[in-house]
Parts: sequence; C-alpha cells; structure tokens
Amino acid sequence: MPITEILQKNADFYPNDCALVEINPKLEEQSRMTWREYSLIETSNYETYRQEITWGEFNKKANRFANLLLTRGIKKGDKVAILLMNCIEWLPIYFGILKTGALAVPLNYRYTADEIKYCLKLADADAIVFGPEFTGRVEEIYDRIPRVKTWLYVGADCPTFTESYDKLVSYCSTKAPNIKLTDDDEAAIYFSSGTTGFPKAILHKHRALMHSALTEQNHHSQTKNDVFLCMPPLYHTGAKMHWFGSLLVGGKTVILKGIKPEWIFKTISDEQCTIVWLLVPWAQDILDSIDRGDLNPDDYKLDQWRLMHIGAQPVPPSLIKRWKKVFPHHQYDTNYGLSESIGPGCVHLGVENIDKVGAIGKAGFGWQTKIVKPDGSEAKPHEVGELAVKGPGVMVCYYHDEKATNEVLKDGWLYTGDMAETDDDGFIYLVDRKKDVIISGGENLYPVQIEDFLRKNDAIKDAAVIGLPDARLGEIAAAIIEVKEGKTLTEDEVNEFCLDLPRYKRPRKIIFAEIPRNPTGKIEKPKLRKIYCGDSLVAQQNEIKN
Repeated sequence: MPITEILQKNADFYPNDCALVEINPKLEEQSRMTWREYSLIETSNYETYRQEITWGEFNKKANRFANLLLTRGIKKGDKVAILLMNCIEWLPIYFGILKTGALAVPLNYRYTADEIKYCLKLADADAIVFGPEFTGRVEEIYDRIPRVKTWLYVGADCPTFTESYDKLVSYCSTKAPNIKLTDDDEAAIYFSSGTTGFPKAILHKHRALMHSALTEQNHHSQTKNDVFLCMPPLYHTGAKMHWFGSLLVGGKTVILKGIKPEWIFKTISDEQCTIVWLLVPWAQDILDSIDRGDLNPDDYKLDQWRLMHIGAQPVPPSLIKRWKKVFPHHQYDTNYGLSESIGPGCVHLGVENIDKVGAIGKAGFGWQTKIVKPDGSEAKPHEVGELAVKGPGVMVCYYHDEKATNEVLKDGWLYTGDMAETDDDGFIYLVDRKKDVIISGGENLYPVQIEDFLRKNDAIKDAAVIGLPDARLGEIAAAIIEVKEGKTLTEDEVNEFCLDLPRYKRPRKIIFAEIPRNPTGKIEKPKLRKIYCGDSLVAQQNEIKN
C-alpha cells in the first residue's frame, strides 16, 4: 500500500484532529520585545509562533499542490526537489509530490549553490520548491539547469524569477488527482549525507516508505494519543521515517524550529509530547544545562514523556547512563539505519534491552542482518566485520551510478560500510566506519571505541578521533576534544585519563577544538581531516583506503 493512502485514511477518519503543529520559539522571543525592537527584526508577516493543521487540512494541502504540479506538466516518474527548512508546509508538499506519481527529492539545506545544482542535475529534477532562506543560492543557478522548468517559492516576497506557491495553490482543487500508485512505483530520491564524499542519489520505491512506517510503529508502539516531537531536518530519512510511525496511527506531531534545551522542554510541556527523538549533541546539551542549573525539569510538565530515542550516530553509553539518572521513568531506544535502508530501523536496540546500552541492537522488524569478514565468510561473535542488512527498505540503486551500486548491493544485501561485531547474545556493536579505520603500526584502531572512552570523562563534551599521517607508524590516532562549558582540561590530564586504554589505542596527539557535526548529528570527519591533515594528505589516505 502506498503511504499516500494512509494520509487519505487519516483525513477520512480524523478530519478535525490535529496532525501537525509548528513551533517557532524565535518568533515568540521577538514578540516579547518592545514594538520598536520588534519592528527592526526581519520576519515574514504571515508567520506566527504556533501554527497547526488538521488531518483534513493536511490532505487538502497535499491535493492542492499535486494539482498545481499537474498544471505545470509534472507527471508520473518526474522528479520534484524540495529545498525548505522544517516548516508546517514541508510534509504536505512532500505528499503532494507523491500523489502526482512524481518522485520527491529532498535537498540538504546546507548545500551551496553548486551542490544544489549538482544534485538537481544528478536526480534529473524537473521542478523545485524552495523557501526564502535559499533565494540567493537558487538565483545563482536557476538559469543554468535547463531541465528544471518549474521554480516555486514558499513564503512572502516572491522573487521575480520564480512563481509563488502560496498564491498558486489557493486556486487549485482539493480533490485528489486520479493517479494510481503501487508499491513497485518509484517514490523518492534521497541524498547520502556526504560524510564520506560528495552526495550520492539514493532511489527508493513506495514499498520502502511504507515498510519504514510499519517498522517504526512496531518498534515504538505509537498510538493515536502519542505526540511526537520532531526537530531533526525533514530532508533526511531519519526524521521523516520516525514521523511515519505517527502518520500510521493518526497521531499529532510537533515540528520545533530550534534546539535550545529550554525550547525543547517548553514545547514538550506545552504540547504534552510523549515521544522525543534526539541527536547526541542535543541530549548532551540538555543534561549539561540541568547540571549547571540553567534548566530545571520540575518547572515543566514532563510526566507524559515516555520515550527518548536516539539515532543517526554512535551513542556513548555514558550519555544514556547520565540520562537515566535524571529521567529514570523514560523508555530508551537507539535506532540504526542509513538513507540506503530508508533510514532508521533496520537495526534497533529495543526498549526492553536497556541493559545492552552501547549496542545498536538486533535486526529490526522485517529486516535481516549479518556481519561479513573480508574473506566473505560470516563473522562469529566478537569478530569484527562489515555489517550488511537485507529487507524491504533497501534502496533500488544509487541513481545514475551503477559502479557505486554494485559495490554495496550484493544478492539483495546492502553492505553498510560500518564495521561491527556481535556479543554472545547476538547484539550488534558498531566498531567504526570501514574507511575510518586507522592502521597504526599494523594495528587496526577503531575511532568510535576511543571516542566512547573519552566521552566518559566528565569534562569532555564531545570527541572525534582521526588518523594523522606518521612516517614511522603510517598513521597515528589524534583526538580532537571539545571541553564542556565551565570545565577545564589539559593535555596531560587527557593522557593520564587514557592510561586505562591499551597502549596501542591511546591517542598520540591531543587537539582541543570544536567538533563539527552535520545536521543529522554525524561527526564531519572529512572536514577534520582537511583541517588537520591538509588536502594532499587526505587524498593520499583516501587512495590507500580505497
């Protein structure tokens, strides 16, 4: 069943129930200013602090946009890109594209103009919908991509080179277009995060989207009464596929445009959120704010909050132990996945397995897993190999990249590029990315293991370990350490702390600096290598590892 049918069902069964809420804390802060202070802030006139739409309105918005696209010649199999910050229009636009039979192509909001152009060309995009934050970047390229005929702008003050989405959709029918969709129809193209190179275009069918919804609801038991707080970017599979669990049961979702701990707690309290998906840095910021006394949980209504889950990156066990001390009643889960596996859920810990914190879990609902050694044989417990997954959510291919597709898809199995091992109970533990393994003096060092150890230090907010070239050992482990606000730490203190590590795993170089992470929370290792290794050395390392 295509996922568009779930939206129609919700509109039929719960037309007047709240589907989506958008919260913009910055606008609320602006409203507290004096009239003169507020008048000096650039903000769209139509924006308010809180907006909401019902399931009936959601479906009508999607239908209006689908019919608008049809008037612009968009047909089944075409591609429509979305370049928007998280907002209440994002998901209706996404579903409007799907209802035409076209493929939705979400774009990373951090892309430069050249990256936007690259992705539009790679995906064979026929149209793009973009917001005011991207006007400058889009204006640089709009006349350099002949294939893209339709440019639609969401917001006030529409640029002259594009058309206004807001005005045009108001004239379109709210009736669903009569376009038949099947599970085997192509549905979306997502782009890889680019942490290991330039983004690849990932093609998925409707079957994969629907399976991600079933997987999410199976793992986290959403009901109609649950309220999901969504903060990560909707262009990424992670946030959207977790939201699919709420879509499946007709539950309310709150889109929060901001990640300050006090904003998160206020929104959970005001909207009575029950499920919150956090990235590691956000969870750390919340705990640090509580430790400093800047945030008092007792000031908010949080008793209904039942589940906190994390994904998109390795989760330090020390973080979850801290969290459970502050919130002992919370269920906790971690979710593993890739855009190539339609996002989170191909592996998950399970709320009943809190004693296994540190593991990413076992095969998710409808999924299979195996760990493969370099010789192609399956690894035994405690042997390191590459994690491979198989299930209905595996991508069709890397669009227009047969070579890259054949490297990761083998007999229906998706080879993830993540090195992992299992314990005696079959729980999977990530060791590191295949290409991030540091070979130092013939020993394999796995940065994630060292990073997890470093984060146990109470003064360390975040840590990243990369390999630096070394004439004698080939590579050495360098630890980039971000110190918590209000704490101090010296190189000698770090080295002393690392005495509990085996000698060969101890970082040979300590660097105190901020850790760059992408919008989905992953450490940007290529950026760190460029900073500390230099372009030529990065190229040399990549050549060796490839």
